[in-house]
Amino acid sequence: MRILVVDVGGTHVKILATGHRARREFVSGPTMTAEVMAAGVLRAAEGWTYDVVSIGYPGPVLRGRPVLEPHNLAPGWVGFDFKAAFGRPVKIMNDAAMQALGSYEGGKMLFLGLGAGLGSAMIVDGIVEPMELGHLPYREGTFEDYVGLRGLKRVGKKKWRTYVDDVVTRLVAALEPEDVVLGGGNVHRLKELPAGCRGGDNANAFRGGFRMWEEAGRRKVSALPTVQRRAQRKQI
Repeated sequence: MRILVVDVGGTHVKILATGHRARREFVSGPTMTAEVMAAGVLRAAEGWTYDVVSIGYPGPVLRGRPVLEPHNLAPGWVGFDFKAAFGRPVKIMNDAAMQALGSYEGGKMLFLGLGAGLGSAMIVDGIVEPMELGHLPYREGTFEDYVGLRGLKRVGKKKWRTYVDDVVTRLVAALEPEDVVLGGGNVHRLKELPAGCRGGDNANAFRGGFRMWEEAGRRKVSALPTVQRRAQRKQI
């Protein structure tokens, strides 16, 4: 199965297909609708062959469909027929969850994406749980207002780094993950990672997009009760 992965971000849309190493991208932004995105992807993917499409969407996704319009893009995503636009089967996942899936190595992992906003997801024993932690109250706004791109531009890099460290510390204390991955386009702006964290890579979003199709059957097993999963592992 040949897969086209589409990572929709607040500033760029990035794509990669099975069998290719170099990604392609184009500018997104506050005027980009789902229709404009799909047309842009089809143009950018010209010459590539693919059977199915994975989309990382910057907002909440329920049962494979966006349920809220994105904060940093134009409206027109909820209810859009992605399958018809691409002419192929499509799976959609929250963009942070897709990057988390590509970063996952086991156990209970928290993923935080430092990009236009603050992406977040947890994976526990293979179960992916997209989250919207960036919109929780923090100081005089939300976490996203301080560690997202708006916060970085408003307070400068030095102060932004202190907010990142504080936000990560708070979320780790509350959620108690075994593994913490910091990804997103702005993670490289940190001088050093907060204690106990490992750096992610935007390329992991593509890996997650491939895994959405390649490991679907394997992830279903992880939905079994813990005792039953352990029994299965022993048998294997």
